[in-house]
Amino acid sequence: MYFSSSAPDLPSLFTAILYAIRGVKMKFSHSLPALAAGLAAITSPAAANDGTLVPLVFSPLPLGSIAPTGWLKSQFHLMADGLAGHQHDFYNYVAHSTWLGGGKEYSDLNEGLPYWFNGLVYLAYSIDDERLKEQVHSAAGYILDHQWDDGWIGPENKTARNFWARMPLFLGMTGLAEANQTWGEKIVPALWKFNGLMNTMLKDNYTGYWYQAGDVVTGGDTDWGRVRHQDMLITLQWLYEHHRGDQGEVLLENMKMLHDGGLRWEDWYDQAAYFGQGMDKDLNTLDSNLTDENYAYEHGVNVGQGLKAVAVVRRFTRNDSLVQTAMDGVNWTFTYHGSPSGTILADERLVGLAPYSGSEFCTAVETTYSLAYLYQALGTNYYADRAERIAFNAIPSLATPDWWGRQYMEQPNQPYATNLSTSPFYNTNSWGVTYGLEPNYPCCTVNHPQGYPKFLANSYVRMGDNGMAHALLSPGTATAVLSGGKVTVECDTAYPFLDTLNYTVEAEAAFDFYLRVPAWATSSASIKIGSNSNALSPDTETGMHKLSLSKGTTTLTYALQSSLRTEARENNTISVYKGALLYALEVTNYNTSTPPKPYTNPSFGTEYYNASYYPPQSRDWQYHSTSKWNYAIDPTTLVYHGPETGSMKLNDPVFEAGGPPGYVTAMGCEVEWPMAFNGSVPGYPPVGAERKCVGEKVEVRLVAYGSARTRMAELPVLI
Repeated sequence: MYFSSSAPDLPSLFTAILYAIRGVKMKFSHSLPALAAGLAAITSPAAANDGTLVPLVFSPLPLGSIAPTGWLKSQFHLMADGLAGHQHDFYNYVAHSTWLGGGKEYSDLNEGLPYWFNGLVYLAYSIDDERLKEQVHSAAGYILDHQWDDGWIGPENKTARNFWARMPLFLGMTGLAEANQTWGEKIVPALWKFNGLMNTMLKDNYTGYWYQAGDVVTGGDTDWGRVRHQDMLITLQWLYEHHRGDQGEVLLENMKMLHDGGLRWEDWYDQAAYFGQGMDKDLNTLDSNLTDENYAYEHGVNVGQGLKAVAVVRRFTRNDSLVQTAMDGVNWTFTYHGSPSGTILADERLVGLAPYSGSEFCTAVETTYSLAYLYQALGTNYYADRAERIAFNAIPSLATPDWWGRQYMEQPNQPYATNLSTSPFYNTNSWGVTYGLEPNYPCCTVNHPQGYPKFLANSYVRMGDNGMAHALLSPGTATAVLSGGKVTVECDTAYPFLDTLNYTVEAEAAFDFYLRVPAWATSSASIKIGSNSNALSPDTETGMHKLSLSKGTTTLTYALQSSLRTEARENNTISVYKGALLYALEVTNYNTSTPPKPYTNPSFGTEYYNASYYPPQSRDWQYHSTSKWNYAIDPTTLVYHGPETGSMKLNDPVFEAGGPPGYVTAMGCEVEWPMAFNGSVPGYPPVGAERKCVGEKVEVRLVAYGSARTRMAELPVLI
């Protein structure tokens, strides 16, 4: 049973009571609402005494301030022309959602359209795409026009109301309000009205948050909103900072109540709690009674969203101990459940480090956003490096090169992406690693579009009144109005495929420009302005190197240097990196396709949607391997081939097979590699004396992970 290890500012009697309440089995933790509600005023940390929030280290730019260029722009347009940009035309859970007057939802949580909206707002305004903006405006207009008289936003009547689906919707709404003033004038009053209603509901036994007798949403399903409440807090904090009106106290009060009544990540990322629950183990080896009780904290998407939670909470509690809690949460998650591609191994529940374990597409995009938020809120360079690792490796590998198909689960060692004879996953079907419209659950169809757009939106930030920084390195153009005037920064680069970034800066007045230096960059990295070249001297915490630039036009070359490096994985295996890219053993393939399959069909895989339902570009794909995958390698023979720095025209799409410009070779040999799960997937490789070559040593090729739908990313070391 899980107990919180800390309850700040409570007398010992109330501490004991609170521990007893939180010790109740998680999925039934709403069974004592009256008692817990009565304690709310006592148990919660006070909001900021001066009525303000702890400032972010870096301030985000309004949506629309940053546009992708180069290979990233191409990815955005592929998304716009692909599945993301056409769901509003046909996909049941968007086009015919209850949010738009239809009757199609994949669950009583009604989250499908809100997920889609959150991503599409950022995609549409990042590339200024009129067709996509019209989709967004049409959806927003219908939703706002149908706001209930009491302030509720959404299709639900009284007993069906639950806060969760509003959380991603409002993240999209706030982005739309930033990007379009006309829509902002409609959105802000609607959010104010909703905020007032939410205050009333939370004071009424946490209605809409905790299960109430007669609710349509079942008791266990209320945990989704409670464990993800930080996403609602972000919207409330946005209102408080930018559009407070006369609601300042109500906004702060709602932040407190959501936190009080929620499932609190600072309680989970406590050393005694986390390790006491065996979270440093493979959860498949633990007693199911224990893991079932804590499922809300173990669900991969919840974890991905929850990594940012304590940084969000710290803003209004002013509890600086949460800075360390945030680092602990991220470190523990990736140490015990991290994939070499940067995402979290959870299929759907956290597992261990088995190379056949799955990572959900939703988890990848949510984790990227959380890490970007953590970097803005706390300023630790480690978070930005981790965000880039997911963005450049996990995210592209989870989609087909044309962005018309997506996986539900990816595996580090994925020599084929086919219907598996036996699923190796906790609760994902045998089609989970195939690509298509909705292999397994539809959430990743509607939620995946936020990945790159949210990454781009957080790539440039403000530093103070007269500073601007490139935080998440990538090709793009950003414009901001600083205290001295307007600044436009254009970054022309093939990064992360090459290590040089070229900047053209136009400034109306002198300002400070900052460049983030990744932790993997070697000491020979430099910055050249005109004919002057200087070594880097980044801040030890943020990784930011400061440049004081003059008014006018400045061109500079930022030359990073990276070398091959390896990271240890389980059972004496390694993963290979250069810069921000993961390189995996290339497994060649051929693919086959069928019409898309409805995920709800009991005979999934044998029946298909009617051709009148979906665009012809929508297909379900399997990738079948055509080369050997059971290799061990000698890491001392690793060699990178390709341009080290400089500019070059990249292939388009860059993440198709053979697209990236560089590759790695090593000497290796085939080894006897046992299969697992009735022969469906490669298991753990042999260890010790059993790891021996069964053939001649040959040169093997490693390619950028994001371009390889079939690959092996965790390779045994030759002994």
